[in-house]
Amino acid sequence: MTPPDDRLVQAVPGDDDVQYEAGLRPRSLGDYIGQDRVRDNLQVSISAAKGRQEALDHVLLYGPPGLGKTTLAYVIANEMGVPIRSTSGPVIEKPGDLAAMLTNLQPHEVIFIDEIHRMSPAIEEILYPALEDYELDIMIGQGPSARSVKVPLQPFTLIGATTRAGLLTAPLRARFGIVHRLDFYGQLDIEEIVRRSARILGVEIEPEAATELARRSRGTPRIVNRLLRRVRDYAQVRADGRLTDEVVRAALRMLEVDDHGFDEVDRRLLRTIIDKFGGGPVGVNSLAAAINEERDAIEDMYEPFLIQAGFLDRTPRGRVATPRAYEYFGLEAPGKGSLW
Repeated sequence: MTPPDDRLVQAVPGDDDVQYEAGLRPRSLGDYIGQDRVRDNLQVSISAAKGRQEALDHVLLYGPPGLGKTTLAYVIANEMGVPIRSTSGPVIEKPGDLAAMLTNLQPHEVIFIDEIHRMSPAIEEILYPALEDYELDIMIGQGPSARSVKVPLQPFTLIGATTRAGLLTAPLRARFGIVHRLDFYGQLDIEEIVRRSARILGVEIEPEAATELARRSRGTPRIVNRLLRRVRDYAQVRADGRLTDEVVRAALRMLEVDDHGFDEVDRRLLRTIIDKFGGGPVGVNSLAAAINEERDAIEDMYEPFLIQAGFLDRTPRGRVATPRAYEYFGLEAPGKGSLW
């Protein structure tokens, strides 16, 4: 489900993000900020594969949206010195579509499949022998006269990205030799990202302003870059173009992004759990109906950061607002007052 494009703190890409992200993306692991463990492990794997003049093992990247999975796929291809072909799981509708892509790959080339968990079972069946043995099993003819023909492929690397690793089938997941989870970024890494993006965009930004933008970015590079662009517009129209702490605070106040990086959707979700469901637990389907959102949007886009920030708990019985959520709204959490 795609949320409204005007939601500033959505982690999935909006229509206006695409043109900017291409210019802001790092091209090498040396320029890639954050995710130190993932970066270090990939550096070793890439160097070893290049040293043996082999294709890199297949890579699975998973984690919440907006953390750099696509960027990392392009960085890997660039570090390997090979082209990358990009597609997504829902786009590959017929086995022939995937077969055509695979047979056109050059040695060691990278194919990137975003939302790989959304591929159909028929497409997965084509992938298994391709990933293991670099060959395709193609059925020629129908009925009793049908026969299987094996088509050899050039050694290649599949990079799969997903926000829902749990939805991958076990056979597909087992065929990835390199599996990494991308986590939300720390404050210092996000500050470095916003300073780098400001330099690329030609925006003068003070250290305090970078800190404030990073603090409200929900630990997500895509969000901090989007906020930077909006604040840049505000500074151009309402100030002298420089991003100071005062300008950033005023801009974000106008954009209704608070100190925690929450917007109206986040506040509505938390307040619904507290007011309508007594703080929870509440099932995700009931919550989705109450706030008029789809279940997948809640699980993929809204919940991860709220859970990470300590405002929401996911329990076997449903979602629960934490004491921190009550404190955020100036309310007394159940169990703390004299009546509990």
